[in-house]
Amino acid sequence: MKKFALGVAIAAVGVATQSIPAYADKLDDVLSRLDAIEQNNKRLAKENADLRARLNKGESARSTAPVANTPAARAASMTATPTPPRSLTAPEIDVNGHGFLEHKKGNPLTFYTPGGEITGYGNIDLSVDDTTKAFGGNIDTNPAFTGGSEPFPAGNFGWMPAISSNSSYLGVRGFQNLPNFPANFVYQLEVGFDVSSTPGLKQTNSQVSENTNGSLFNRNTYIGFASPEFGAIKIGKTTAPYENSTGGFNPFAGQIGDMRVVMGNTGGDNRVEFGGRLDHSIWYESPTIAGFQFNALFSPGQNRSTISDNIPAGGSDCAGGNDPTSGGLFPNGCNDGAFSNAYSANLSYTNGPFYATVAYERHTNVNRQSDISGIYAVGSSAQTTFQLVNCPVGGAGCFPNAAQLAAFNADVADEDAFKVAALYTFSTKTTVGGIFEMMHRYVSPLIQFQNERTRNGTWAFLTQELTPQDSASFGWAHAFKGNGDPGQHNSVPTATPIPGSLGTDCGAGCGLTAFANDNAADMVTSTYKHKFGSNLTWYTAVAATINGPNAHYDLGAGGHGVTTDCHSAFGASGGLVSQPHCWVGPTLAGVSTGLQWRF
Repeated sequence: MKKFALGVAIAAVGVATQSIPAYADKLDDVLSRLDAIEQNNKRLAKENADLRARLNKGESARSTAPVANTPAARAASMTATPTPPRSLTAPEIDVNGHGFLEHKKGNPLTFYTPGGEITGYGNIDLSVDDTTKAFGGNIDTNPAFTGGSEPFPAGNFGWMPAISSNSSYLGVRGFQNLPNFPANFVYQLEVGFDVSSTPGLKQTNSQVSENTNGSLFNRNTYIGFASPEFGAIKIGKTTAPYENSTGGFNPFAGQIGDMRVVMGNTGGDNRVEFGGRLDHSIWYESPTIAGFQFNALFSPGQNRSTISDNIPAGGSDCAGGNDPTSGGLFPNGCNDGAFSNAYSANLSYTNGPFYATVAYERHTNVNRQSDISGIYAVGSSAQTTFQLVNCPVGGAGCFPNAAQLAAFNADVADEDAFKVAALYTFSTKTTVGGIFEMMHRYVSPLIQFQNERTRNGTWAFLTQELTPQDSASFGWAHAFKGNGDPGQHNSVPTATPIPGSLGTDCGAGCGLTAFANDNAADMVTSTYKHKFGSNLTWYTAVAATINGPNAHYDLGAGGHGVTTDCHSAFGASGGLVSQPHCWVGPTLAGVSTGLQWRF
């Protein structure tokens, strides 16, 4: 209509002014320009509508329509709103309608990835401690013990304050859907770190490890496939099913009263043989069916030595947290608990507030030959196991008789652990639970006299929720006596010789006095927790480990950053081959208060 009206007006003017046709040509040109602008505006409106439709469908925001290169189009483009560059438009959308790293509502650290999700998580735990290695005074130094020259432990066995980083870690985990495949791809990357100390090799005056805390992904890390119908199969490194099965029984996790001071800890001290992380593992996690759930793991030893005294191929440490220097052999003498293959499994049942599980784990060819070489005071820090075994009987630094050499060779054997556990949460918000555990070392009768690794253990705990923000927990662990005792410390000897006298035909001095296996121990612990929010908790813990005359269980094993163990200061000279020396029989006690932030 505008065009028609304008044309009529122009025609009228043209009739009246036939003497100036040049103006009519200019007006026709204006008409043509206006028409081009109107057509271009319609085209742009259609393109914008198409663009909005594609964005709603998750398509690319890039326009594919040809651009007219006419004077009218160029004039229109000067007044049209420009299309923003691709980097300023909506993010790339996947088939589910989510952009890359788009935040998922309801979880502050979960983000969408193409066909999946990724979640960040972590734990920061820092405490202030005060602990002692000799609660109530000096320990019994046993005047009958003649293996060392120290009358008392070297260094500070009294109360000592400390600031401890406890099981702190950061990680990401996630999944990705796989088209035309019945399971998702799953992954987890996790790294542990210290808050109060500088990262480096894990070294104390009683333990050395080549594992650097703070190096990338030194904790549970894996890839695999998972689905609700078929379960999950994963490969990497992880805490084994045997340990995971009773994680809910430990309200003291990472504190000085952690149940792993006794449970899973075959001989005491600050190493938990059946509670550690297993490298180069593959495992299966079943779905839950009628309340039942099953997990199974296999970890190849990757050890070129048939007696497990090498560092595993592709590894940085002796297997099982075995200190490569504790056996007194150099270099890398993995002869104080290193093993080859490991197997771990558990079966659990859950029904509302009730949970029960049975679990089993086995380590093959566990090498503890350092116990025998220490008992007989043979070998040196410069000898390898090969040299010690193959040097002539009676030679310098060698076993004085064939029976002692036979005992040395026999101290490579399988070890296993079995436990049954149950817990129940009452309507009063009271949770009670208990564990019974049996651990065995399958050595020949020839060396049962020194087998402290075959024993039973129990754990009981109670947690009472006082308010939605406050709770109190109490726990008691008991380690029963072992079959024997290595007697390398200030242990109490007996008059009974080793069965068979270990070579009565070798003359005077070839036998050995056995040691009493009074190596039972108890640990009692309590903790009070207050939640400031959903993920910030303040806690205060009090705990004590009461060792029998020949026992040396510690306080803090299992995750506490600063452990309180049986060892005296570095460089102590007592105890046959021990340096520093472990003093058995003390009562260890401590108090700790800290903050834990989980996200």
